[in-house]
This record gives sequence, C-alpha cells and structure tokens, in this order.
Amino acid sequence: MKDGAEQHERTAGDAPKARPGLADRVYHLLYSRISNGDYPANRKLPSEKTLAEEFGVSRPILREALERLREQGLIHSRQGAGSFVREMRSVPLGFARVETIADIQRCYEFRICIEAMAARLAAARRDDTALEEIGTALSLMEGATDSLTHREDADFAFHLAVAKAANNQYFEASMRALREHIYVGMKLHGQSLMTDGAPGLRAVFGEHSAIFAAIREGDGDTAERLMRAHLTHSRDRLFGGMLVDLCRG
Repeated sequence: MKDGAEQHERTAGDAPKARPGLADRVYHLLYSRISNGDYPANRKLPSEKTLAEEFGVSRPILREALERLREQGLIHSRQGAGSFVREMRSVPLGFARVETIADIQRCYEFRICIEAMAARLAAARRDDTALEEIGTALSLMEGATDSLTHREDADFAFHLAVAKAANNQYFEASMRALREHIYVGMKLHGQSLMTDGAPGLRAVFGEHSAIFAAIREGDGDTAERLMRAHLTHSRDRLFGGMLVDLCRG
C-alpha cells in the first residue's frame, strides 16, 4: 500500500495551486541541512529508512532526492556503508558568536540592509530553479503554519533561497556565515509567535508569501519593500518595541 504522502502528491495536481513534488521537497530540505552544517562534512547521513520515515515518503522518493544531491557533488556513496557528505567549499567568512540581546538586534539591522537588496536583485535575476527553491521553502513553512508550529529550518531556507536567487555569491555567503546568529533570532521570534497562536503564524506566512509573489512577478521595488518590512516587523515583534540603544557614546 502506498504511503499517505505519495497518495496526497498524486491528487495535489488537481488543485489550482501547483506544489513542488515530494522528491523536490526532500531534496531542498536535505540540501539546506547539508549547507547549514546540520549534516557535517565527511559524516554519514542517516539511513534511508530513517530519512524516509522522518519525511513521510517512500524509499524510491528519497533515493530520487539523494541521487540529485549525488549528481551535484554534495554527497557520495560508499558501497555497503551508505551516503556521506562531501566537504563544501565556501567563502572564508565568519562572525563571533551571539552573546547579548544587542547582538541579535545588530544581526537584524544587518539583515535588513542585505536581504532587502537581495530581494530586489532576486526579482530581476530569478530563474525557474530559483523560484522552485523559494517555493519549496515556502511550502514547508505553509505546512508548519497549518500545524500551528514554527520551523526555523524552513524559515532560514526561504531567506537563503532568496539570497541565492540574487545570483551574487556574497549575499549567499553572508547568510551562511550568519546562520547561527539568524537561527537565534528566528527561534526567539518563533516562540513569540506561538504566544499569539494561529493569527501571528499566518500573518508571518503571509509576509513571506507576498515577498515570493513579488520576486516571481519581477517586481523589485515591491520585493525590496516587503522584505524590509518583514524583517523590521520580525525584529519589532521580538523586541516588543523596546530596542536596545546601540549608541557607543
């Protein structure tokens, strides 16, 4: 008997809103985990059985996603031992650890500057692959919102995909280098949203959806404005309007 996820995927094609395929979703989630360091270089991935159960897909679907990662050189197989993560080359950029509330605020300040411009450029330079990656992350966020949860991995995957769509490696490298900082802010922001329940979660999902729509339509002005507003709102929701005075005196 086919699992429920595959059955849902077959009937989803009749819906008016197109959704990424199961293999695409699994690929993008694994890609995000590898690029974010959740699966470190030279370490073995969880078994196919474990991953298939975690993602709620059949092993053939999982293998399709793994083969795509293998073709891109992100993983390699060792006969009888499983799949292993290859070491990824990246720009040698890094930041000190988050230590204070002021650091989180400074991270938002920096993100507002670079991600707003990345969204503008993404609207001008996006292609089908970039739109698919942003859409897949958005789909994961939608599933979490429907379940009344917040997923930092899907949230980060969305913002990283927008940075990649700008087709300027410095935006993507900066986002990757800031991953741990961004995760701290996203986790705290997610916790604040959970206190508001469904309305807060759906409002934030709506902000992400609007950004994606502007990028898809090639509207750089709107994409930049919406990304700036989204990050500003996220910061203000987290801090409750009580921002830290960052003046050095």
